[in-house]
Amino acid sequence: MLCYLCGLTFSKVNFFNLEVFFIKQELEINGQIRLKEVQLIDENGAKLGVMSSGKAMEIAEEKNLDLVLVAPNGNPPVCKIMNYGKYKFEQAKKEKEAKKKQKVAELKELRITPNIDEHDFNFKCKNARKFIEDGAKVKITVRFRGRELNYVKLGETTLNRFSEALADIANIEKKPILEGKNMFVILSKKTEK
Repeated sequence: MLCYLCGLTFSKVNFFNLEVFFIKQELEINGQIRLKEVQLIDENGAKLGVMSSGKAMEIAEEKNLDLVLVAPNGNPPVCKIMNYGKYKFEQAKKEKEAKKKQKVAELKELRITPNIDEHDFNFKCKNARKFIEDGAKVKITVRFRGRELNYVKLGETTLNRFSEALADIANIEKKPILEGKNMFVILSKKTEK
């Protein structure tokens, strides 16, 4: 659970109808910092120098901000004065924006038989073209039923015909493969150079 006011992540646990919240923090703040000396950076990014963590804490309290340990492995460790709640909120906002911009490749499947008629072939080809233009990958599956399994070459020929019909906009990502009673090929959109 994410708090929208301070940006901290909470875990809710229910013990005997008593709700307990745990705050998930990645960085040490204020009283959690137990170091002798720290390199201090103020809220504007200016270096204030090396000082004791107590003095750094006093400076942060004077400005009504938090002292945050941003680089614990530094020599000496680096602390920054900032509004930690606002910082966490901004981080959550950036993560949300990054998730929005992610594009998940979708896989559409078209099922056909090895002895497909010309009209059906054109109709399925038109649908596959539309899916590929929209950015999805297309899996064309030939289903063999009964004695059709003796004519695997006919199914492979049909899949190659599909690949040739869509060659202007699609690449073959996976060549025709027979798995059980199905043979399939995967087509994806051509990348522009």
